[in-house]
Amino acid sequence: MIALTFQSLLQRFFVDRLLGQLGASAHTVAAYRDAFRLLLRFAGDSLRRAPFELRIEDLDASFVGRFLEHLEVVRGNSARTRNNRLSALHAFFRYVAICEPALALHCQRILSIPSKRYERGPVEFLTEEETAALVAAPDPGTWIGRRDRTLLLVVSETGLRNSEATSLRRQDVQFGTGAHIGCLGKGRKMRCTPLHPEVAAVLREWMAQQRDKPDDYVFPSSRGGRLSSDAFQKIFSRHAIAARQRCPSLAAKAVSPHTLRHSTAMTLLRRGVDLSVIALWLGHESMETTQVYLHADMQLKERALAYATSSGITPVRYSAPDPLLAFLESL
Repeated sequence: MIALTFQSLLQRFFVDRLLGQLGASAHTVAAYRDAFRLLLRFAGDSLRRAPFELRIEDLDASFVGRFLEHLEVVRGNSARTRNNRLSALHAFFRYVAICEPALALHCQRILSIPSKRYERGPVEFLTEEETAALVAAPDPGTWIGRRDRTLLLVVSETGLRNSEATSLRRQDVQFGTGAHIGCLGKGRKMRCTPLHPEVAAVLREWMAQQRDKPDDYVFPSSRGGRLSSDAFQKIFSRHAIAARQRCPSLAAKAVSPHTLRHSTAMTLLRRGVDLSVIALWLGHESMETTQVYLHADMQLKERALAYATSSGITPVRYSAPDPLLAFLESL
């Protein structure tokens, strides 16, 4: 039996495994594609071989380790991004082990490379005043300004992800009683998010000024197509700079689409909405993801502290009775 080449295995992995067997989303395929683009470029520089000349044996555990180090040191990627790239490689080499049992040990060495631990920083979010300043920043006198203002308002209300907002089409928006937006979220889960009447009115007015084909994008680019991820990010960055003149506290915060998504969750939490409802609102896979907002809200913690009662015990500093214990306590 003729062994499959690296090129054929990689092509089969994307076509047969990801698309055919797993039915992976376009976002997953794109993430895996980017990981292998970086890997092939690194291999070309370090091994001096074109991608079609590579063999599976060239990509051993030592090589993958150097690639991961390259991502962090040279490209400046975070540990989370490094782990995402490693997940793509793990998925591929699990597939290789199935297709080519003779390479099982080679694949197992790569599969044994662990994900890297990293510190989770506090969730950054905007206050309601900061969100209002951001939404008010675009110029309503221009087409782009009206689009951006409506976009920022809808995202701040619904907490849509980047891909969910840019892929939103006219047929996904329902007005009238129970106005809501339907979107296909992470993990291909369909969810509906309600719209406040005032937000629905602004969105209806914006859509009335555009073409009325059901499959047209709600927030198109200037050419009528879908907004790219980079363009979507730049909308937030550009208007955050303008909003700082009205709300100086924004200068200390990095404003991104995900920051506004966090802000939506924090606003709902502070208004007394249950965590399980917030999880459904944002389309979280697990309640554990939603619980990070409890840790981020100092106001909730301060209110909880106000209900705490004093124990009446006078604190006493611990003193180690043994020099070895004292040494360990000093570490």
